[in-house]
Amino acid sequence: MVASSTTDRKGSIQRVTNETNISVQVGLDGSDSHNIQTGIGFMDHMLDLFAKHGQFDLEITCSGDLNVDEHHTVEDIGICLGQAFHQALGDKSHISRYGHAYVPMDEALARAVVDLSGRFTLYFSGEFDRPTVGDLPTELVQHFWYSFAEHAHCTLHISILYGINTHHKIEAIFKSVARALHIATRQSDENAKMPSTKGIL
Repeated sequence: MVASSTTDRKGSIQRVTNETNISVQVGLDGSDSHNIQTGIGFMDHMLDLFAKHGQFDLEITCSGDLNVDEHHTVEDIGICLGQAFHQALGDKSHISRYGHAYVPMDEALARAVVDLSGRFTLYFSGEFDRPTVGDLPTELVQHFWYSFAEHAHCTLHISILYGINTHHKIEAIFKSVARALHIATRQSDENAKMPSTKGIL
């Protein structure tokens, strides 16, 4: 049952620095609308998957200094996406708060567990055998989720349980985090208005 207090849960962030110009809009109660243009093809693909499997509306546009490196673009998108999620959650009334998901991608299996606690923690366990997939340096995958979790104010545990193909491992990560967040952000009258003994998240 959808909570009677449900409002239009959307977040919108614009961030301009000397390194990137980023716009992010997210809707937690999505209608399968997403348009991703980061300038990094593999990142676009992963964020499309994230939106689809999390059932989020998501628009991201980024103009970054890719002539220098991919780092600024990936980090800043993680920051903005985390801020947009935090904004969209509002006071977090009636949310499930916790979510977890296991997602296989062929031979690879990833697990994501999230707590929308208001406290930042990232635990990341997994290794990649290739330095890049497409135009994305694999070392930036962990950093992206670090930036996201820090600015979404959430606890996020990501584990690659096993796998061989690096593309498959990363895809399983993005899908599992999406599905875990979908569960954690759901509102229901069956949930406590504030799922914390502190009275605040």
